[in-house]
Amino acid sequence: MNGCRIYAVANQKGGVAKTTTVASLAAAMTELGKRVLAVDLDPQACLTFSLGLDPEGLDLSIHDVLLGRVSARMVVQPVAEGPDVLPSNIELAGCEAMLLTKTGREYSLRRALDEVRDLYDVIILDCAPTLGVLTINALTAADEVIVPLQCETLSHRGVGQLLDTVNDVQRLTNQNLHVVGVLPTLFDGRTNHTRAVLADVALRYGLDVLDPPIPRSIRFAEAPAVGSSIMRTARSTPGAVAYRELARKLVGAPTEDVPKVESAATAAAPRDISVATPGSLPQHVGDRR
Repeated sequence: MNGCRIYAVANQKGGVAKTTTVASLAAAMTELGKRVLAVDLDPQACLTFSLGLDPEGLDLSIHDVLLGRVSARMVVQPVAEGPDVLPSNIELAGCEAMLLTKTGREYSLRRALDEVRDLYDVIILDCAPTLGVLTINALTAADEVIVPLQCETLSHRGVGQLLDTVNDVQRLTNQNLHVVGVLPTLFDGRTNHTRAVLADVALRYGLDVLDPPIPRSIRFAEAPAVGSSIMRTARSTPGAVAYRELARKLVGAPTEDVPKVESAATAAAPRDISVATPGSLPQHVGDRR
């Protein structure tokens, strides 16, 4: 990996495992020896809580950083055996309205992260479930976008809207932004509906379906209760194995000899549907196509 890469994990549909994906990938990349910063851009502060910090006890948060009151270095907090965190709290809910009055508001996060980018190998942004100013800031600051997708019709419908926003950002504020692909989450490859939704997303939008898919598991819901990620609470479960494998692909690390989960490309291709997109990441996921 050449320099720090910034990933935005985005989908305006709630409940598709954005926060779980950020927490799990950040922890997995930290295991690989990478210096990782996880950024919470959701006023609900689920990432902050999930990684063991108390949002209500914060003196400073990403809200203060985006409004230019303090530098990101002053707000970043370390997590035991995990990534550093740029935390959030409910104050962020009022940040969008305040940013709307500022010139160059789309670049607020990029400017803030420029101050700390040289300290990290990877920065992962947990986007709010909206397509507002905070998500535009994330897309403007990012190099890559990962789209978590629960394989259901209602989740699927929002992908086109997100890609329209990505296209606007590429045209206006970040021409180098690249969509890595769709990450199947809460995945159950046994159902025809899951396979049909994945196949349709791949063909309709021309997106890669990232392997491995992330299987549905109660372990993901249990981890935040102890302020950690599944990498510490249930590290050998299929969900942890899947995120660890994806993390290795993203950072270009050698793949371990670990149990394989079902391929998303295979699951996305019922016998009567042909999927034209590759099911795995290219060797250098940051390369432009």
